[in-house]
Amino acid sequence: MTTLETSGSALTPAETPYVTIVLPCYNEQDHVIAEVERICAAMDASGYTYELLAVDDCSTDETLARLQEAAPRFPNMRIRAFHRNGGSGTVRRIGSQEARGEIVVWTDADMSYPNERIPELVQILEKDATIDQVVGARTTEEGSHKFLRVPAKWFIRKVAERLAGQKIPDLNSGLRAFRKSVARPYLRLLPPGFSCVTTITLAFMSNQHDVHYLPIEYAKRAGKSKFNFVSDAYRYILQVLRMVMYFNPLKVLMPPALWLVGIGMVKGVVDVVNYGFYLTSNAVVTFLSGMLIGAVALLADLIVRSRGDA
Repeated sequence: MTTLETSGSALTPAETPYVTIVLPCYNEQDHVIAEVERICAAMDASGYTYELLAVDDCSTDETLARLQEAAPRFPNMRIRAFHRNGGSGTVRRIGSQEARGEIVVWTDADMSYPNERIPELVQILEKDATIDQVVGARTTEEGSHKFLRVPAKWFIRKVAERLAGQKIPDLNSGLRAFRKSVARPYLRLLPPGFSCVTTITLAFMSNQHDVHYLPIEYAKRAGKSKFNFVSDAYRYILQVLRMVMYFNPLKVLMPPALWLVGIGMVKGVVDVVNYGFYLTSNAVVTFLSGMLIGAVALLADLIVRSRGDA
């Protein structure tokens, strides 16, 4: 279990904030205070009561020291310090579970997201009770390995759209706001890495919670990227499949099952025409494989429907 420390100023229990902003910080010493200033200035001007939960994910530089030094300047900032690196997903999960605000905002401390627009995301949720999550949809790609990331993310997004059954302008944006009461059952599903943002998107969509997309500009990040193209891209697509399997396994398993059954039946007809009533092993194995996958799909769907969170 990750151990936490508390420092910095906080609101009193009587001053429960409306918004909690969860800010993962890992080796961001050169710009973390600038990011905190930008967020607090925007929230102070908005009129919303808020808390900024800055979580140091066991940084190896002076990130935590810079936050603690600046804490007296930001009375609405709470600081958490992890004793071991848990990943951005772990930070966001624990931060969301500890959030005192009705609205939870996720963002990053790398200067890439327009955090001065956080009040806009909150305002959309406040004014429209039918919307449960607002996502900042990036209009450009400024990350590392851009030549590889763009086609890979496009492919993963199209797979997610196909499985989720709706259009997804930005599957893994790190800037989003959502209702904590709606997200609470899904927080335990969040993986420790970057794919946590994909998870919360698909969890909402798979359970018919409305997700609104707000176009935003995306800047080149400050500092060194923690994104590893091969491992993180693999985890992204694996998480997409895992989440749809968790909420709607028929969409993943039934199409290949039906294809295999159909191919097996066609192959069986061809065998009967060519060899009399003799069926080749290929036709039998293909047909039975489809039937077995279909049975697993139906069993998985029954398990999903028997759960209380789906």
